[in-house]
Amino acid sequence: MPMHAQRRSLQEGRWHFQHGPIDLVLQCDGQPAACAQAIDTAWHRFTQVLPALVSELNWLRQPVSALHNHVFQDPVARRMHHAARAAAVAAPDGFVTPMAAVAGAVAQEMVACLSLAGVDRAYVNNGGDIAVYLQDNMQWRVGVVTDLSNALQRLATQTLSDPDTVVVDGALVLDAAMPVRGVATSGWQGRSFSLGIADSVTVLAQTAAQADVAATLIANAVNLDDPRIQRRPANSLRDDTDLGARLVTVDVPPLGDSVVKPALQLGLDCARGMQALGLIHAAYVCCQGHVLVAEPLECWAQ
Repeated sequence: MPMHAQRRSLQEGRWHFQHGPIDLVLQCDGQPAACAQAIDTAWHRFTQVLPALVSELNWLRQPVSALHNHVFQDPVARRMHHAARAAAVAAPDGFVTPMAAVAGAVAQEMVACLSLAGVDRAYVNNGGDIAVYLQDNMQWRVGVVTDLSNALQRLATQTLSDPDTVVVDGALVLDAAMPVRGVATSGWQGRSFSLGIADSVTVLAQTAAQADVAATLIANAVNLDDPRIQRRPANSLRDDTDLGARLVTVDVPPLGDSVVKPALQLGLDCARGMQALGLIHAAYVCCQGHVLVAEPLECWAQ
């Protein structure tokens, strides 16, 4: 993990930015000079993001219920707090910290730097939490993975003679006319802890920060009590977790349809509740081969 921010050019006009735990892939299309300037603008801002978040990290790990009178200094931190506070109503016990929105909020900050005159479209992918910029009539097609472990296995078997192996299970199309500029995915097999058993929950929202925290909470809601599910206190797995001693999921064996379907319905109910509040646009909830979708569906590609 680099101590200093690093960047490198990838194929097809993409860039890789990394600084500590922040790992981004960026791309913008449009006038070459404008895109080059946009990448440089994003890079300059990127070097500032991690130090600013670290300076406020103790507050960012607090539940939003304890932050009524606190004012965050950094715009990314403020965005995290705002998204988490708005979504807290969907958490069963009201518990959520601004850290639930960190990946999306960082992606959102970076895509704003790419949104310069002459840039037609851009995206920033922060470990699967994506912020997009679209000029009129522009689109991005985004792949969806329903089972992270299965996708990783398929990637592991990919060979140099077969470089185009497809690991996505579906796709969605984001159009400039849609009220969606953020996509995020969460689940118990992802890089962040989950309280639930969802293999994946993909959320579309107006912003990436909103999508990030919503995906976390909906994935938490896909849950049930079953002795076969292995859970451990979050702080026994990672010292710096914002979840404390809350039990997080570490293994989910095959549970059977009669068990999975009610748990999946709880996630769908949570997603629909967030839709009713205007917090998300749509959600795709997956668990052990079963899928439920909180409409609208116009973005899902055939």
